[in-house]
Amino acid sequence: MSGLLALLDDVAAIAKLAASQIDDIAAQATKAGSKAAGVVIDDAAVTPKYVTGLPAARELPIVWKIARASFFNKLVILLPIALLLNAALPWLLTPLLMIGGAYLCFEGAEKVWHMLVPHDKSHLEQAETLDAAHLEEQRVKGAIKTDFILSAEIMTISLAAIEADNIWTEGIVLAMVAIAITAAVYGAVALLVKADDVGLKISQVGRFAITRWFGTAIVKSMPTVMTLISTIGTAAMLWVGGNIIVHGLHTLGVHLPYETIHHFASLVSQQVSAAQAVVEWLVTATADGILGLALGLALIPVAKFLLVPTMKLLRNTD
Repeated sequence: MSGLLALLDDVAAIAKLAASQIDDIAAQATKAGSKAAGVVIDDAAVTPKYVTGLPAARELPIVWKIARASFFNKLVILLPIALLLNAALPWLLTPLLMIGGAYLCFEGAEKVWHMLVPHDKSHLEQAETLDAAHLEEQRVKGAIKTDFILSAEIMTISLAAIEADNIWTEGIVLAMVAIAITAAVYGAVALLVKADDVGLKISQVGRFAITRWFGTAIVKSMPTVMTLISTIGTAAMLWVGGNIIVHGLHTLGVHLPYETIHHFASLVSQQVSAAQAVVEWLVTATADGILGLALGLALIPVAKFLLVPTMKLLRNTD
């Protein structure tokens, strides 16, 4: 009898340890995911543009294609690479993260530049001449490329926030973050791209006038909503990219940008009597975004006159 009681006591201890480890993993996943929130907003805001102008029947299949690729990018490619780099070459993560941040700054600044300065629309005319299948293929490829960059940012930021004493716990937490974020992002994207269809259906079959009015309001509001989301996505690109660059420089020993921004944000927040933490965050995010915009604008001519011709030359050589 004493042996049975001892065994049950051991089982209870093991169960308690397992439960505490599960709780710890869940807490770590939540913390790591929250650190990548800015990139997640960016990801959710950027993706809907890739289905704009395509047949309504193809919207959800396209979102699913991109989502599958995103799961593959994060779980099969990026997760093992991130874990191996973190174990063998941890110093390399910051420079790689900064390269991704610079890319986000470039993408965001290019969108701002195109809004402010008239630009060549020949690529848009070329897109209009493509049939739906080829246009869809181009859109999906572009979305997957962008998702890969954003996924790399999400995985690297999340990994940096994980406090684990072994690679297995890191891997489990990172996988949980990858699955949860991807499901949340592309679930939200699916809702956004089908909202107008849902609104139209409600306006047609609603039994009450207020129901039909609500459906019509959804349809009429979606262009504004999509424009707002695109604007938020651009701002998020610049903010996240600038923030990554500032923190990367700080990690590498260049402290002036980080300390200047945070000192200025602290001074501004002290001038208000309420919500000081919110004000400090807003000032910091704005400063990071301005820095990201400046860096991105500087990278536009580099990409146009150096990187793009080099890539074309390499393709022609092949």
